[in-house]
Amino acid sequence: MELCEDARRLYEDIAAFRPFNEQEAADKEVILRAIETDPHVAERSAQAHLACSIWTVDPAFEQTLLVYHNIYDSWSWIGGHADGEFDLAAVALRELEEETGVRGRLVSCGSGQPGPVYSLEVLTVDGHEKHGAYVSSHLHLNVTYLAVADPADAVRVKPDENSGVRWVPLEDAVRLSTEPWIRDRIYRKLIDKLAFVRG
Repeated sequence: MELCEDARRLYEDIAAFRPFNEQEAADKEVILRAIETDPHVAERSAQAHLACSIWTVDPAFEQTLLVYHNIYDSWSWIGGHADGEFDLAAVALRELEEETGVRGRLVSCGSGQPGPVYSLEVLTVDGHEKHGAYVSSHLHLNVTYLAVADPADAVRVKPDENSGVRWVPLEDAVRLSTEPWIRDRIYRKLIDKLAFVRG
């Protein structure tokens, strides 16, 4: 399948990504294969579709920005669907501002990473109601970016998505999450990886 320019750039960024652990290595292959083979991978109509997250920290790398996600009923990182776009870094920054009112800037991921991708994960999403309609269970082929923002900036909720926005110490991202797999396998990993960015 021939890829458009933005899809090819995303594919190359993911291909260049150096996995931190076995989960990232396995999920990297799943995401690359989906981009290669599914022309609808950036659309919500695909059972497994592209999404992005943005792990946002303060300049000292001591706090992270969380939202209280209405559907997941948990304090959560920030992110959204590709909705036809392959410039997921731009989507992630837009989601950050739309969901929290905060403007961030992407930062280098460190640990010898040649590109902008901070983390990769295939996330399961259980069926749920949204805007009065049922959304069937599906997979998010998630690309995570790292951003720095100023905790002094004003925050606001996006009522159709979240009911709270706040900065918390890094370890509180693990403590406040009610989603065991996300808490133990993803947030723990994202925090641990910051040591390589600092270095």
